[in-house]
Amino acid sequence: MDSITKTAQSWLTDFFDEDTRKEIKHLIDNDPEELKERFYKDLEFGTGGMRGVMGVGTNRINKYTLGKNTQGLSNYLKKSYTDDDIRVVIAYDCRHNSKTLAKTVADVFSANGIRVHLFSDLRTTPELSFAVKHIGCHAGIVLTASHNPPEYNGYKVYWADGGQIVPPQDGEIIAEINSLSFEDIKFDKNESLIHFIDSEVDEAFFEASVKNGSFNAKGKDDFKIVFTSLHGTSITAIPEVLKRAGYKNVTIIEEQAEPNGDFPTVESPNPEEPEALSIAIAKAEEIGADMVVGTDPDSDRLGIAVRNLDGKIELLNGNQTMVLMTKFLLDQYKEKGFKGNEFIATTIVSTPMMQQMAKSYGVEFKTALTGFKWIGKMIKDFPSSTFIGGGEESFGYMVGDFVRDKDAVTSTLLACEIAANAKANGSSFYKDLIDAYVEFGFYKEKLISLTKKGMSGAEEIKQMLKDFKENPVDTVQGSKLLYIEDYNTSTVKNVQTGEEFTLHLPKSNVLIYETEDGTRIAARPSGTEPKVKFYISTNAKLDKAADYKSVNSQLETKIEGILSELNL
Repeated sequence: MDSITKTAQSWLTDFFDEDTRKEIKHLIDNDPEELKERFYKDLEFGTGGMRGVMGVGTNRINKYTLGKNTQGLSNYLKKSYTDDDIRVVIAYDCRHNSKTLAKTVADVFSANGIRVHLFSDLRTTPELSFAVKHIGCHAGIVLTASHNPPEYNGYKVYWADGGQIVPPQDGEIIAEINSLSFEDIKFDKNESLIHFIDSEVDEAFFEASVKNGSFNAKGKDDFKIVFTSLHGTSITAIPEVLKRAGYKNVTIIEEQAEPNGDFPTVESPNPEEPEALSIAIAKAEEIGADMVVGTDPDSDRLGIAVRNLDGKIELLNGNQTMVLMTKFLLDQYKEKGFKGNEFIATTIVSTPMMQQMAKSYGVEFKTALTGFKWIGKMIKDFPSSTFIGGGEESFGYMVGDFVRDKDAVTSTLLACEIAANAKANGSSFYKDLIDAYVEFGFYKEKLISLTKKGMSGAEEIKQMLKDFKENPVDTVQGSKLLYIEDYNTSTVKNVQTGEEFTLHLPKSNVLIYETEDGTRIAARPSGTEPKVKFYISTNAKLDKAADYKSVNSQLETKIEGILSELNL
């Protein structure tokens, strides 16, 4: 505890503002447990930049932790671009303190002689990614905590290509940040270097979104959409993009349209949770809509619900929407004629069905660690290849290469194009998905996410993953274990022959079991929340669409059996 108190006491100098000092003094005198939580470590960059609970302390998001990030990043930019007039662009979402913190970040950049383009109001994350390249900036920052609870905020860093920072650059930036003390932060802003931006970037982004997400779908006049922004930023973009693309029947859930960092109408503003879309789904049933779309607070993830075979609105998972979006894009490319350099991409915990489709279409398939920054990196690393589209199971998708992060704006339009077209052709989004299962194999996935908060939670997660690695199962639902993929050691082991192979991806705390029948179970800690996640993928042959319900039921039973075997 001594070192924690010592760290906390270092925040009692005149450099820190009076409110901060008061609060720390109170914690030192009255609440040692809370003091410990706030100072036992520094907030770190995870898969999605830095994300944490707001408040005073080194393990919290506040003007000092973000100021130190920004100072370190400023120093790094000046070392990287010695001769340039360095420019950065900053956006922020609907969270509490986002606007104030964004201005603090802008102030620090400007105090370091860096030109800042700051959005005058909240904007989506995909628009920030787009703006980096559009304005010609060296870096971009978005203040967001994505779909985390209201007490969180965060800071994501983008580089000149519009993609998030990746190794070795992230490590170099972190080293730069860690070499600083808080007193090194320059807060003395230079207002003449801060330029507010607005509709000029919006216009270009909407235009690019419509261009990349439109495919001359039939039946737009007949197609009814219910849209909810879940109190987030997508209200600034999606209704306008849908309107420009020709969709007239869009019902917006008004009680969720107002940006609000408390997210008052939902337990969690995460479209992966069925509860988050319950108001929109009820409205869709009431008015007979064809599709429901809901996005998370910074509008990089989207949840889609469509009518199933019984005519009921059903929420699809991220793997299902990704598969159908990718198949649709592949069909568009195929029609024009493949040039032979195209690829699609997904992550190691997403559905193996993506690989089956790539094989079938004869395009390259690339797989990455969890997090869209890795898909952005692929595009950067293979400039002569054409990225068609790709996504991850956690409800993120990216269409083409004009944005280098998951993009719920363009993906929403793409989903509507697929569904409107299907309806006009006497089918539906759901039926088209079943047809894809007949063609490529029926893959069914399930995610189990366990929350473990604080220091003790972090220990518990560590132990669970250790057990998963050191005590592997022999069989899963009667199918023998075949491979163990350990991304921490970059090895794949064939447990039946003892052969080992090397994994050519960066090291990561992920372990995957694969059985003889192609069942896959992955375990990893979340990079942005106090959670441990288990991803289960099963598959079966689907001979004809008419067999869908019975095979789906078999796979559901199998997944239940797996959860029971693993005590999940």
